[in-house]
Amino acid sequence: MEKTSAMSVMSALAQPTRLAVFSMLAASGPEGLTAGELAERTGTPGNTMSAHLLILSRANLASSRRAGRNIFYAAEPDAVRQLAKFLGQVADGKSQHR
Repeated sequence: MEKTSAMSVMSALAQPTRLAVFSMLAASGPEGLTAGELAERTGTPGNTMSAHLLILSRANLASSRRAGRNIFYAAEPDAVRQLAKFLGQVADGKSQHR
């Protein structure tokens, strides 16, 4: 993982609602949840939830798929695994400082 990607992931998860949404998506498994379900569970307006999901998607933390009239969002935990590996390398002094 490059430094800019690591910063993108950390930035996306540094906001309380987005961290909660990512946790909910991870718990829901590959089936995922709709933006409406996430908005309802967090008490977040729909347009705000859409913005949060866009940020998570751009950081490769969430993916979406259409099923009929609904769009389901699912967690992409690989981005978090890559971040953990990157941070481990930084802590061990093995980072390339990209």
